[in-house]
Amino acid sequence: MLFALLCTDKPDSVDLRMSVRPDHLKYLESLGTSLKAAGPFTTDEGSPTGSLVIIEATDRAAAKTMAENDPYAKAGLFASVEIKPWKWLIKNPETR
Repeated sequence: MLFALLCTDKPDSVDLRMSVRPDHLKYLESLGTSLKAAGPFTTDEGSPTGSLVIIEATDRAAAKTMAENDPYAKAGLFASVEIKPWKWLIKNPETR
């Protein structure tokens, strides 16, 4: 099952995000095929304000564990994380 992790950064946390980013990227790579897509939300000027991560997990509890193990989450970057089941209907490369 796919889940969208909608992560919102705490205010004024760009420096924290940038310092933890290398570990965050390594963590995402370690998810292998469970990671379907990921990238930051930004302001109109391009400054990061959060993250969207699409993962495959057996259930919500597994998705929550994956979210909690992200170095960004462990560093306290996020003000909130929403976990929502998600269906990839359009342009899903696995259904072409």
